[in-house]
Amino acid sequence: MTDHERPASGLLDPTSVRDLAGRLGLRPTKQRGQNFVIDANTVRRIVRAAGVDADDTVLEVGPGLGSLTLGLLEVVGQVTAIEIDDLLAGELARTVATRMPTAADRLTVIEADALTVTDLGQPPPTALVANLPYNVAVPVLLHLMAISEQWRRGLVMVQLEVADRLVAAPGSKIYGVPSVKAAWYARATRAGVVGPKVFWPEPNVDSGLVLLERRDPPATTATRQQVFTVIDAAFAQRRKMLRSALSGLCGSSAAASAVLEAAGVEPTVRGEMLDVQAFARIAECLTWRTDDRD
Repeated sequence: MTDHERPASGLLDPTSVRDLAGRLGLRPTKQRGQNFVIDANTVRRIVRAAGVDADDTVLEVGPGLGSLTLGLLEVVGQVTAIEIDDLLAGELARTVATRMPTAADRLTVIEADALTVTDLGQPPPTALVANLPYNVAVPVLLHLMAISEQWRRGLVMVQLEVADRLVAAPGSKIYGVPSVKAAWYARATRAGVVGPKVFWPEPNVDSGLVLLERRDPPATTATRQQVFTVIDAAFAQRRKMLRSALSGLCGSSAAASAVLEAAGVEPTVRGEMLDVQAFARIAECLTWRTDDRD
């Protein structure tokens, strides 16, 4: 029996996705990175890879028409979905009530921008599982990791290039700001590739699954913002040696060299060679203004 024919399943298929979009008068926009999953097997694959179960309250970002939401509600105890589009936010609860009525009371919809949301509802999420919009995937992920330490693992689907950057190790050509900032919060590993044909509309690129395992940030007296300021400066001109890249932050190339040496970092290396712990040591050795310690 196919997913489309299986009566016990409320998951969306290609026809139901298009019918629902047509009824809503919805035209997916690139501005909001809307590419909806239309394949039930892919949805179940994502849920399995996330390792969530009935004890979890899952945070989902950008649920769209509800494909992944329904897949999660087959397995987990509670889903909190953050949706910026008022049309989609208003429809999601009705879709779940229609296609999976026994799960309707286990869904909470928060109409908000995931880049600025601060209240993730109750109970607090234990995991993040989301098909993140391509255009804001990294800032959304970093924001959600910053505002809540209570979710300890996650699985996100992002553009494959972004997935590669999130999991890149020091020394890699694609290692950069997303790699280091994500490492402040979590260990990120690749969990698979998803082709474009399971989406509507079809994107022009593959997507990647990234598994996140939260961990404590580096032990340091510097604040996260101070460490992130150093990271931004180090990669602003990634071909420069660190003593040059950090000269503006430190006041001069000589001052930057002194800070780097105090942190146990060779002044002539480039930022792409350092892990997050090294950036934390550099931030700790800098002299910060009072307003930089927030």
